[in-house]
This record gives sequence, structure tokens and C-alpha cells, in this order.
Amino acid sequence: MDKKALIKVVGTQRFGKDSDKIELTTVGTFEETDDNYILKYTEEQEPPLTSVKTSLSVSKDKKTVQLLREGRSGSLLIIERSKRNLCNYATEFGDILMGIYGKNIEHSCDDKGGSFSFDYDIDVNGAISSMNEVEVTFKLN
Repeated sequence: MDKKALIKVVGTQRFGKDSDKIELTTVGTFEETDDNYILKYTEEQEPPLTSVKTSLSVSKDKKTVQLLREGRSGSLLIIERSKRNLCNYATEFGDILMGIYGKNIEHSCDDKGGSFSFDYDIDVNGAISSMNEVEVTFKLN
């Protein structure tokens, strides 16, 4: 059963000495299955762009994160600890094939909310494009 949640996402991208941080606070839903914790929310975009529906699934065994984004530009990132996966990232100008190397995956959940954190590197054509950290916290209503 889905529960309403207040969700805060903080993403940090680094490449060399450059760093960029993105923060999003929104409402969505939280669901717990036998194997996963799942947050679903909508990312509103500046017009004329359309909103992006996002589903973030973190495995309870802390081995896998799946980040599905649906909208004008969609993607499915599969982040597995100590493993590289090839993922397709759709843009308005065409698709990009990226390597995603998962590093750390953590979570903490209880009946009031919780947090997810995961780190991964992105490479394009074998060259590191960015090192990424994502921190997600949520409070259940």
C-alpha cells in the first residue's frame, strides 16, 4: 500500500574540481515490497518542458538502485554496488549510452520515514563523465 511522503532529493555531481548540486523537495508516495523500498514522485519542469515521473527503487539488501524517469526525456539507471551497467539515457537530440558504476548504497527506513544514499560514476565511451552522490530523505504523512 502506498503512503504519502514528503521527499527531499539532493544530488551532487563532480568532475575534477568542478561540482554541481541540485536539490528538489516534492510530495510523492512510498511503498515497501518484500525486496524493495520504492519512492515515486513527479519532477515539475520549467515551461515549455513537461513534468518527469520518477520512480526510485532501492533493494533491501543494499545491492541495487533503479532510477526510472519517464517523460520527454526518459531513462532507466541501474546502479549495482561494485558493478558497471550500460544504461540508455534519452534526450531530445537522441539517446546516449552510458556506463554506470555503482559504489555505495545505504538506506534506513522506519514507520515515520527514512533515507537512501547512493554513489555512482558515469562514463561515456569509457571516459569518466562525472562522480555522483544522491541523498534522499522522506517523511511519511
